Amino acid sequence: MSKKVLIISSSMRAKGNSAMLAQKFAEGAKAAGNETEFVSLHDKTIGFCKGCLACQKTQRCVIHDDADTIREKMLQADVLVFSTPIYYYEMSGQLKTLLDRANPLFPSDYRFTDVYFLSAAAENEDCVPQRAMNSIQGWIECFERANLAGSLFCGGVTDVGDIDGNSKLDEAYEMGRSV
Repeated sequence: MSKKVLIISSSMRAKGNSAMLAQKFAEGAKAAGNETEFVSLHDKTIGFCKGCLACQKTQRCVIHDDADTIREKMLQADVLVFSTPIYYYEMSGQLKTLLDRANPLFPSDYRFTDVYFLSAAAENEDCVPQRAMNSIQGWIECFERANLAGSLFCGGVTDVGDIDGNSKLDEAYEMGRSV
């Protein structure tokens, strides 16, 4: 059965290493017959959450920017994929801001159940993505029907294109095919 897969890349570099992981995941998910949509935050305007909690009553944020559109896509997706560069051992600020702005999803009848997390960093130790992974897991735990279905980390990549030829791209593709 075909699933609606939303891939959100938070790399500020359109062809950055984490963005390339996300693209490969999207290619794999599409090859498996799923409906895929790729959203890059690099050209989006997403303001900070004001903490007013009006969204808990209206299921819509009082701020009207690109986060509104992305949240609606998240609401309708069966599978969510978040991709981020790791900065200072944490997810990008753009992804964290989007997750905060996705607060209207909390009281909604969201569709997503599976969430995937992809990350890339200059550092190569296994512990590098752990804090970002904890943050994603904390967000997922707020949604009873959702679970972390998979994660992938590619370390040792700094400059645009460093990931070219890396086996993690193949792993991202296969992870996408398994959706």
